[in-house]
Amino acid sequence: MSRVVLFENIHPSAKEVFVNAGMDEVITHAASLPPGELQEALSGAHFVGIRSRTHLDAALLSNAPDLRAVGCFCIGTNQVDLDAAMLHGIPVFNAPFSNTRSVAELVLGEAILLLRRIPEKNARVHQGHWDKTATGAFEARGKTLGIIGYGNIGSQVGTLAEAAGMRVIFHDVEAKLPLGNARATTSLKKLLAQADVVTLHVPGGKSTANIINAAALAAMKPGAILINASRGTVVDIDALHAALQSGHLSGAALDVFPSEPKSTDEPLNSPLIGMHNVILTPHIGGSTQESQENIGREVAEKLVRFGLSGTTKGAVNFPEIAYQEALGAARILHVHRNLPGAMGTLSNMMAEHGLNIVSQQLQTRGQIGYVISDVEGKVDDTVMSVLRSHPITVRCDLV
Repeated sequence: MSRVVLFENIHPSAKEVFVNAGMDEVITHAASLPPGELQEALSGAHFVGIRSRTHLDAALLSNAPDLRAVGCFCIGTNQVDLDAAMLHGIPVFNAPFSNTRSVAELVLGEAILLLRRIPEKNARVHQGHWDKTATGAFEARGKTLGIIGYGNIGSQVGTLAEAAGMRVIFHDVEAKLPLGNARATTSLKKLLAQADVVTLHVPGGKSTANIINAAALAAMKPGAILINASRGTVVDIDALHAALQSGHLSGAALDVFPSEPKSTDEPLNSPLIGMHNVILTPHIGGSTQESQENIGREVAEKLVRFGLSGTTKGAVNFPEIAYQEALGAARILHVHRNLPGAMGTLSNMMAEHGLNIVSQQLQTRGQIGYVISDVEGKVDDTVMSVLRSHPITVRCDLV
């Protein structure tokens, strides 16, 4: 029996996947929980599903000995201590593709709204003004969209923008195959100088912290628009506020912020509040019914495949082993310290207990190795106890 605990109102499609796979003990929580209650809720859980507000740190992971895998039902995984999870033999999965379309549509929609000055026009009508002037309002067709980070979402934004008649350029730290008529620029500065609309699709972390700072904003075309639906830490908000106030930029749209409210009743604290040419949304880039259903299904399927066969394809912190049909009488999942002789030690222990290895898959990553062994012979509690108690073992499970 596998206990699954889901937090933060994860879409029912996830529970459906678990139940159909025979994992019918599924406990759901509508929101994230404070640390003390979270620790209690994790007790006895084998698989845990979270979104962005539930944080699993090293202490929580250390006190969850039954936990076998974590599913982040979103793109980001920085809410989990990935290294600590790996060292406990816990793979972490996410959903890098399922909300791509939703985010891309939001970005393109915001670009068009800002080019047409719709936020300002909308506010003025509500205030009793009937301002029909075309000053400062432009079509998207013929404008240049600059994409910073040409990954899953960035490339999809480019495809949609081309359909709207925009010229697409992009900059990425890695060489990427352009889709459609998109063209790579050789530097970030060159992209900023050409783009009428700049959109960010980069990961968080030290390498991207405040990549859009005062100098980068100054390098943008006068009257350009900035959109950030990636991570809140990649834009210097005070510098952006200054660029908007001075009129150097004509507009901005942000879906993510350096510090975000923890509840629906907590207001956002930002100098951008109240600016007529700024669209502020509460981290809803992937918040559509379609994407949430897809995310629920995608991550749950990864957890189920791991639970039933040990496959870790798509894990963000763990050696990746693709699915292979079981060939023996039993399948042993062994996570070990990545030290010389580890495989020989494991094989000898199995042989000493009459197990014959008929198939084996091994991958290593950093400090750990992960091997799936299909064996013939009797795998009882004594065998598992021996394997688990050996100093080289981090974790050992039977599926």
